Amino acid sequence: MHVACHGMSGIAIGDPAPDFTLEGTTGPFTLSEHRGEIVVLLFYPGDETPVCTKQFCSYRDTGLEGLGATVVGISAQDLESHQRFTTHHGLTVPLLADADKKVAKAYGVSVPVVGTRRAVFVIDEDGVVRFKHVHMLGLDYLDADELRAAVEQTSAAAQA
Repeated sequence: MHVACHGMSGIAIGDPAPDFTLEGTTGPFTLSEHRGEIVVLLFYPGDETPVCTKQFCSYRDTGLEGLGATVVGISAQDLESHQRFTTHHGLTVPLLADADKKVAKAYGVSVPVVGTRRAVFVIDEDGVVRFKHVHMLGLDYLDADELRAAVEQTSAAAQA
């Protein structure tokens, strides 16, 4: 095990995804308990910010069912804030509270001032990162189709 400082890059494709347990709107979520599933981690800056709201409402409307993946949102707000955001918009993706930003830091998406960068990580059935997209600007997000493509790419890779 070598511990190298990757600076801002954080996790690379092919790296094992750092395990974590966070409280979420549907109960605690532990990454390693989802081996055998494709897991999509959606890091985002905050509940009720316009882009995040648009992002999660778009996932709600296009339905991520049939994606064949477990999808969770992660940001630094507490559970209460997540519950309100979920209820307010009828969101379908469980939101996890990363209050001390430990998970964001582990994935290299925690930045001073901004907090958590918007980022998508797709983790395969063996817990390996297969897709990563970190947005440098907070204004765009992967829409449900792009997300689906990333997951399909991951499951194809798994079958290969």
